[in-house]
Amino acid sequence: MRELIAYCGLDCEKCEARTATLNNDDGLRKSIAEKWSELNGVTITPDMINCEGCRVNGAKTPYCDSLCPIRQCAMKRGADTCGSCPEMENCDDLAMIINNNPEARKNLLKK
Repeated sequence: MRELIAYCGLDCEKCEARTATLNNDDGLRKSIAEKWSELNGVTITPDMINCEGCRVNGAKTPYCDSLCPIRQCAMKRGADTCGSCPEMENCDDLAMIINNNPEARKNLLKK
């Protein structure tokens, strides 16, 4: 599995936060923070938008680092991704992602 596929199957390579981090783009950080604040109903500041990828060493957003229940579960289980978990199809947390993003499910099912 590609290193930039997150535990949930999302492609970190396509994430705007990763792009902003790699390019040190404060304008993009600001627009992402505004968009994510509105989408999630919480205050997200541009300085929180630093992430190099879910499963790679380096910076993570506060949510991805310590709040994401999917990442926390997979790390606790020692799973490469949720695709290797026998409970994948019945996981309510994962369902929020794969029901809204068919590509994530496909990424998890790739061997």
